[in-house]
Amino acid sequence: MRHGKKVNHLGRKSAHRKAMLANMACSLIEHKRINTTVAKAKALKQFIEPLITKSKAENNQTTEKGTHNRRIAFKNLRDKYAVTELFGSVSDKVGTRPGGYTRIIKLGNRLGDNADMAMIELVDYNEIYNAGKTAKKKTTRRSRRGKKADQTVVEKATESVVEEAVEEVTEEIKETEAAATEEATQEVEEVKEPKATEEEVSEPEATEPEDSESEEKKNDSEA
Repeated sequence: MRHGKKVNHLGRKSAHRKAMLANMACSLIEHKRINTTVAKAKALKQFIEPLITKSKAENNQTTEKGTHNRRIAFKNLRDKYAVTELFGSVSDKVGTRPGGYTRIIKLGNRLGDNADMAMIELVDYNEIYNAGKTAKKKTTRRSRRGKKADQTVVEKATESVVEEAVEEVTEEIKETEAAATEEATQEVEEVKEPKATEEEVSEPEATEPEDSESEEKKNDSEA
């Protein structure tokens, strides 16, 4: 049973174990992935991830914090080139990730002693897994009260926008109706005017035969 076994000693003394983990961490920072046993990979994951967190730019905003974190990293890694690489390209690559900087992939058993082998790598440097993914923007957590306030503000804004849109639509409908009524009245007036002209034109035609008949009657009376 493993009750109370928080640290895997890996069959080594503390000095040997720390030196081995420091060497493996430097190799991982340099090559971005290494092959080792599953037990060593799990121990290395616990060893290097806090150092990667200390190397992020958000934790080194002042010179005092930056020098302090660099000294802690150098105490654990014991290699100044690995420290510069960690606080340089690795911190830039891992800047938006909140944790889980490494990945362990099991590779099967070793031929010599049948030990469980695994590959440990930095997640952001795997081009195969990250081929179709886009970089996510960094988001901050907010309280539920802030979310409710934001929701109420958004709801009020949407209601005002909807009301303005309804008013605009109603005004447009009224304008179109008024224009349609004006057009209809104009058409009715235009239709009435030709009828009046036709009546005026037709009246002289009807009076002409009456005049001719009266003249014929006068001639007959004179005769």
